[in-house]
Amino acid sequence: MTILDGILEDNKKFVESFEGEEMSHHAQKKLAILTCMDCRLIDFFEPALGLERGDAKIVRNAGNSIVGEDAIRSIGAALYNLGAEEVLVVGHTECGMAGADAEALKEKMLARGIKEEDIAKYDIAEWIGGFDDEEENVLNVVEKIKNHPLIPEVPVHGLIIDIVTGELKVLKEDY
Repeated sequence: MTILDGILEDNKKFVESFEGEEMSHHAQKKLAILTCMDCRLIDFFEPALGLERGDAKIVRNAGNSIVGEDAIRSIGAALYNLGAEEVLVVGHTECGMAGADAEALKEKMLARGIKEEDIAKYDIAEWIGGFDDEEENVLNVVEKIKNHPLIPEVPVHGLIIDIVTGELKVLKEDY
């Protein structure tokens, strides 16, 4: 059985037992959230913030970082089209992107068959978006969002969630 086969089997069970309801595609709590894709946040992040289905637009990526324009584009869509009025940037303790090693990543790429000449087209450290300190990263991302020319003046708050306890620490309140 493949990973996909297991997911499809689980989905079939879910659909059979789920009683669906129509919901608005607008964020009911008027929040757009940028956070990490860390698997430890599944079934942990939303309850820790008191969020339920339909409450917020959540953008997840490696290290809750702004690398390129995609996260900014998603935040903009949430603000302009999907009912969000405030932004939270929520990093977490023990993030795997903290201290990301570009040279080690390059070696892993080569080992998986990526051509040296293709790797050479990128600044791998910039491409992966690693950082040294989770809190500093959150504050930098808050500033990138606030200073982006296509993002309107809205509150952009910065927080860290403890990956073990779920406790939130406010790094920047913005009103």
